[in-house]
Amino acid sequence: MQLFYTPNIQKTDKQIIFPKDESRHIAKVLRKNQGDILKVTNGKGSLFTAEIIEANPKQCLAKIIKVEEEASKAYRLHLVVAPTKMNDRYEWFLEKATEIGIDEITPIICDHSERKTIKLNRYERVLQSAMKQSLHYRLPVLNEAIDFSEFITTEIEGQKFIAHCEEDIPRIALKNEAKEKEIITILIGPEGDFSPEEIKLALENEWRAVSLGDSRLRTETAAIVGCHTIALINQD
Repeated sequence: MQLFYTPNIQKTDKQIIFPKDESRHIAKVLRKNQGDILKVTNGKGSLFTAEIIEANPKQCLAKIIKVEEEASKAYRLHLVVAPTKMNDRYEWFLEKATEIGIDEITPIICDHSERKTIKLNRYERVLQSAMKQSLHYRLPVLNEAIDFSEFITTEIEGQKFIAHCEEDIPRIALKNEAKEKEIITILIGPEGDFSPEEIKLALENEWRAVSLGDSRLRTETAAIVGCHTIALINQD
């Protein structure tokens, strides 16, 4: 199945007006014609089955003939991940986390962060592409970048974990601490890890220190390990 994304569709709508980029892809690239059936999501959990009325590369129109809802996951995962030095590594993380299943992503700027400029528009396109490729109907929320000191004192619901590599600060394995069917937030630091001051501040604000295994992982790898661990814990 090929999935298309148009964010402004409502469940009560009768037709879909595709934006120019999707219209061109449908009519020119895929050569879809009047009467062809498309599967479309709004990124909010709805799947629309629609029949093309007009295959115009400037503005493609389709009639909605069926609406289905994707069941919500039993858990909610928010990954708060420092930007990587190489931008393509962060984009890889965004893609794979979306495929595995994630609800929210926040880039966080830390003491050891080497990259502090975030291209949210580009990241958003990566998320959209990964959502369509993996046939998910919910687009992860992508937040603006935030400084560590500002984020760490924010009131957050559910379990709060900070994954770090400091051997002198006690850690418990994430797989043993995370609970099923829970709201979970995990902090992942930059290449140089969180600073001791950041870890101390997190612990003072009731974040639990966790380990993601015995290996020393890159930022993007650690984020995927955390994402997959939570997914496995909640697997039926």
